[in-house]
Amino acid sequence: MPEFEYTARTLEGDLRHGFEVAQDERDLEKKITERNLVMVRASVGKSTAKLPFLDRFQSVPIVQKMFFTQYLEVMIRAGFSISRALQTLADQTSSRYFRRVILEIRGDVESGMSLSKSLAKHPRVFNEMYVNMISAGETSGKLDEVLNRLSIKMKKDHSLVGKIKGALTYPIIIVTVMLAIAILMTVVVIPKLTEVFKEANATLPFATKVLIAVSNFLIHNGLLVTVVAIAFISIWLRIIRSRKGKRMFDAAVLRIPILGPIVKKISLARFSRSLSSLLETNIPIIEAFAIIGRTMGNTFYREALHNAGINLKTGSTIAKSLRQYPRLFPPLVTQMIAVGEESGSLDSISGDLAGFYEDEVDQTMSNLSTIIEPVLMLLLGVGVAGIAVAVILPIYSLSQQIG
Repeated sequence: MPEFEYTARTLEGDLRHGFEVAQDERDLEKKITERNLVMVRASVGKSTAKLPFLDRFQSVPIVQKMFFTQYLEVMIRAGFSISRALQTLADQTSSRYFRRVILEIRGDVESGMSLSKSLAKHPRVFNEMYVNMISAGETSGKLDEVLNRLSIKMKKDHSLVGKIKGALTYPIIIVTVMLAIAILMTVVVIPKLTEVFKEANATLPFATKVLIAVSNFLIHNGLLVTVVAIAFISIWLRIIRSRKGKRMFDAAVLRIPILGPIVKKISLARFSRSLSSLLETNIPIIEAFAIIGRTMGNTFYREALHNAGINLKTGSTIAKSLRQYPRLFPPLVTQMIAVGEESGSLDSISGDLAGFYEDEVDQTMSNLSTIIEPVLMLLLGVGVAGIAVAVILPIYSLSQQIG
């Protein structure tokens, strides 16, 4: 359905401006009238016809979803109807795509559909865990509390991702600069020096010959190198997106000395935080494990939680099910979960576990730059020294011959 931009007047005479998804102008006017407004003018939003095709390329940033969840919770707690709250959120959302999604959800809610089912129609925006928690909140009559828990969980996840990105920014910048300098030296500087060496008929050391050969190859086969690089990246992405390739990649990641422990801590933090959030909303434990398993990024954690959910159906305890995977769930996790099961406080225990591993990730990310910096400096030093030796040695030989 198209999105209309409208101007309407209240019964008191005040002008209201907003957006609304409707089949046509008659349907739009009907919806406006139901809100005790008199439509003044309306027009189809700009580039609305193109939006359905562009939907596959668009996404909603996590920050916007956080604000949506937080403001929806505040308005529902204040006594707003869901329809009115969604309309208010749509009017103040800057993203045209997200605004259209919110308006479609509001339209579904007004037609009698539950909020959770209307959210489920937009899986690219609201994932399965989000929808299930909303559904639990609607069933229990505590939607505002569930929205508050969702808001907290999203903030924790966003903070975790932010710390990881922040820790990786410095190494990525350094590596990018190193590659840019190396390419610049090879393509621009070395060819000019090569002409000087040829005119002087100088005897070149092995390192210089290698550097000149690499330079000539890149200059004369630049297009080929680019095509091969793009093809290699495309094939690599296709491999790791396949089921078998993703499994092999995830297995390799878990075995890498520095990266493996970080991935495990991140996975355990997300597992614990998700388990705590779902249990607090009274979602059955078997269903909670199924939901968490489908949202985990690492294949092995996903399979472990899926199998644990199957074991739970046969009467096994959570701790016993997770002990079958000691490489993924260390004794600290299984022992604390066992205590939570025995004491009936698994939701708070898993929340404590989440806080512990989130702090661990924070500490690891803080130290990551300290660990990687010497390695990067060593690589940078070796690269600069190699180029310097390859360039300076023949120049020094030439100066001696001239002298």
